Amino acid sequence: MPESGQKQILLSKIQAGQAVIGIIGLGYVGLPLALAFAEKGFRVLGFDVDLKKIEALDRGDCYISHMDPVRVGRVVQAKQIVATADFSRLGEPDTLLICVPTPLTPQRDPDMSYIINTTEQIQSRLRVGQLIVLESTTYPGTTEELVRKMLEKTGLVCGRDFYLAFSPEREDPGNAQFFTTNIPKIVGGVDQDSGDLAQAMYDQAIHKTVRVLNARTAEAAKLTENIFRAVNIALVNELKIIYERMDIDIWDVLDAASTKPFGFMRFNPGPGWGGHCIPLDPFYLSWKARECGVDTKFIELAGEVNRRMPEYMVHRLQQALNDRGKSIKGSKLLIIGLAYKKDINDTRESPAYQIIPRLIDLGAEIAYHDPFVPTVLRTRHWPEPLALASQPLTSETIASQDAVLIITDHSSVDYELIAKHAKLIIDSRGVYRKPLANVIKA
Repeated sequence: MPESGQKQILLSKIQAGQAVIGIIGLGYVGLPLALAFAEKGFRVLGFDVDLKKIEALDRGDCYISHMDPVRVGRVVQAKQIVATADFSRLGEPDTLLICVPTPLTPQRDPDMSYIINTTEQIQSRLRVGQLIVLESTTYPGTTEELVRKMLEKTGLVCGRDFYLAFSPEREDPGNAQFFTTNIPKIVGGVDQDSGDLAQAMYDQAIHKTVRVLNARTAEAAKLTENIFRAVNIALVNELKIIYERMDIDIWDVLDAASTKPFGFMRFNPGPGWGGHCIPLDPFYLSWKARECGVDTKFIELAGEVNRRMPEYMVHRLQQALNDRGKSIKGSKLLIIGLAYKKDINDTRESPAYQIIPRLIDLGAEIAYHDPFVPTVLRTRHWPEPLALASQPLTSETIASQDAVLIITDHSSVDYELIAKHAKLIIDSRGVYRKPLANVIKA
């Protein structure tokens, strides 16, 4: 069949709402995307290696705290979303959206194993007429140089027998204003037909698509967004340290600077960066730039500043305890928040998971409270988590601690109760704006 005919068949199925949408990876990116297509009437076949996720979705349960469980349950009950761990079914969908992690190695080089393993799975089932879209954040050239070459080992040709594009995820978990369907979707095809089909598909579920020249441009756009955030977070984190030495409150400075109606965009400091994007994605570009013979000094410096913030918080705690005649060793410490940001249950790359082991090494007794994280979760960097469970936040619990460390400023936490009963508070999030005798900014 001529390539234009193959394209037209798939385009017609997409526009009629009859295309089966396959989504590989049902986490913080994949599940919201599955819900978006399912609620537009598409049949979604979701793939994941985590059997707990598959079993939860089979029951109609939602394991992501900021998503509406009623909406998820409704589309699962209607069989609009079917979840499976059987990757032999990858040939069934008309489109396959890859939403798998892209972590770093211990040397901070790209760990492409998830993309490679997923592409190998697709490769063995790839059929004529399928559209493959990579959503995982990665270095420019991945879609064309890595994924395309692997898929063309089947003998099928991209742009003729199958189609390939990149469309970066732009999820912001817990953001009530922006969510999957109303965040503009960047789309870049490896070739013109691939881009046309990918744009047509996302047009069915996303309010606005932004077509770019090619997949490389789309890959670079995503990295640029996250590097912009990483660099500006590093800037305010460094300013926080500088202004603390000058006895100036960074939060008062940011409030004042934010009154300028042009030329300033506010970023807030914290105990370190977290989440799957900001701490990782800049180094994908650094790695690729080195391959091209270019140094990324600015990006590397921002990473250095952000990575030292957990240690800065420990240092501020150590100073405050010393001023009170105590050491960290033997101190009872209550951590507020394990999630990397407020009002979600996502602990990926959370600064809490860097701060807590350091405090334990120094001899502290650790307890924590997080309404979204009932138990300490296993992560790639913490494969054997401590047997800790979130403690109820009571006046007795607070008063029994030598210090309370606010790492995540969840909205539902009673900060007045903490201020009333805590001997010492180390506040990394600017929760307490008025000066209090028992509050130390960090």
